[in-house]
Amino acid sequence: MNIFFTFVSYYLGKMKNKTQSYRNLLEEKSLAFDIADKIQESGLYPYFRSIESEQDTIVKIKGKDILMFGSNSYLGLTCHPKVKEAAIEAVKKYGTGCAGSRYLNGTLDIHIELEEKLARFLGKEAAIVYSTGFQSNQGVIPTVIGRNDYVILDELDHASIIEGARLAFGKTFKFRHNDMESLENVLKRCEQNSIKLIVVDGVFSMEGDIAKLPEIVKLAEKYTANIMVDDAHGLGVIGKNGAGTASHFGLTDKVDIIMGTFSKSFASLGGVVASSERIINFIKHTSRSLIFSASMTPASAAAVLASLEIMQTEPERIEHLMNMTRYSIKTLRELGFDIGNPETPIIPILIRDNVKTFMFTKLLMSEGVFVNPVVSPAVAEDMTLIRFSLMATHTKEQIDFAIDKIVKVAKQLEVI
Repeated sequence: MNIFFTFVSYYLGKMKNKTQSYRNLLEEKSLAFDIADKIQESGLYPYFRSIESEQDTIVKIKGKDILMFGSNSYLGLTCHPKVKEAAIEAVKKYGTGCAGSRYLNGTLDIHIELEEKLARFLGKEAAIVYSTGFQSNQGVIPTVIGRNDYVILDELDHASIIEGARLAFGKTFKFRHNDMESLENVLKRCEQNSIKLIVVDGVFSMEGDIAKLPEIVKLAEKYTANIMVDDAHGLGVIGKNGAGTASHFGLTDKVDIIMGTFSKSFASLGGVVASSERIINFIKHTSRSLIFSASMTPASAAAVLASLEIMQTEPERIEHLMNMTRYSIKTLRELGFDIGNPETPIIPILIRDNVKTFMFTKLLMSEGVFVNPVVSPAVAEDMTLIRFSLMATHTKEQIDFAIDKIVKVAKQLEVI
């Protein structure tokens, strides 16, 4: 008996040590990540700021009214009565969720209606909606790119595109941002008889500039490549009635796949991929992030439908948004700010220093203005910036107030 208990004690001790070793490795890895702790200790931590109100031009944080210039709600529809009512009515009719994937029991008639209307809006034969925009890119790219194929990315493409490329079995190449000579050099390296998918943001989410789609189309035709445009930040902003980058350049027929998200101008949550009937049929039956995820909620789908209707029937929203964009860009440049080359409501104010960028964000918040900091490693340390973004519901008076505060803080930190 003593021998038996000795063996059991030894065995359990060994298992405990193995478990403890594993847990310690995980803890060690977590403890090694201390950058967030250090920023919090400095009092400059700018993330996960809790908002106590709806996402409008003015939000409430810790009981205080703050001007919002960090939102992606470019058309300001998150608070629109028609959008809110559509979501409420969808919950009443369908409930809060679909309890399954689109592939099996999670397809509602409202999903079909949304896909048909989005396909027409984007000028394509068919469309499929995903539960999130991230899932759209993560699902489509590895689905269409095989082992002997190529995915070609602009170096400033969104993280979801990069993740999608990582999941693909083919080769991934990058070209310098909006540099057509660099893109052509990459295309020359690809096998002629393989799929070559050029994937670009239509509007780049931090820089606010637009992809050089006409030049990309010419190169794609020269090297028999296909084009996919991520228009997360282009829909509702540029193109006919906000139909995006391909529409903006009159090149819808030349773009094979158009992707978009619903969390920006569509005031909801989800993503869409639009293309030919055959390509969408292939994607909907093989894309793992679609097949193995629950379908987008009824409320989300209804909100997108309502937003789409407003987008198409109230073009004055986009007109006002672009007028305010041009005014803001002109004013900031005249005041001496380095803002790069924005063409959209995303205006980068370059600070070029991590600590100053955090300080700029905190001081602006104390002045009643909410902006987003973009620091390394998301960008190079000498390219850190404040992302100043506009909504169609912003007034000129609100913009003037915010810019006055930006000037005050910039002078305080010797940015200008």
